[in-house]
Amino acid sequence: MMIRSIQTEDNSTIEVIIRQCLIEFGGNREGLAWEDESLSHLSDYYNQDGREYWAAFDTGGKMLGGCGIAEFGSPENKICELQKMYLLPEARGTGAAAELLRTALLFAQRHYNACYLETLKTMEAANRFYVKHGFQPLDAPLAGSDHFACDAWYFRKLEV
Repeated sequence: MMIRSIQTEDNSTIEVIIRQCLIEFGGNREGLAWEDESLSHLSDYYNQDGREYWAAFDTGGKMLGGCGIAEFGSPENKICELQKMYLLPEARGTGAAAELLRTALLFAQRHYNACYLETLKTMEAANRFYVKHGFQPLDAPLAGSDHFACDAWYFRKLEV
């Protein structure tokens, strides 16, 4: 498996993967990543200081999924958000998610003090994965979230 920063030519492939995953888990609706304007051009969206998106590929060069880090809320809070972490079904349970998360959190530690994420309860394996990797469940979203339809929220302090 190879992980690298997203490139312009990856935009359409990762959009298809994200949309397939959202459909699989009932996330193809208002208030979720499904409607994010940036979904068609993630390489542009993440091409800013404090943001990055990584794509994972199998040994044959097929994209398996990806995840991103971007600021959350006001800059003085030094909180980032783990965003758009989606993997094809065939990549789940292979260690690809753990490697993507490790890469993302190493980047986040250089820029932020904590990491927030929001997801859906229907993504049961993902919820277990986040807890296993040190994210604490929250009872409600942090103020400023655009994804009002999410129903599971997590927070993790980042070690410097």
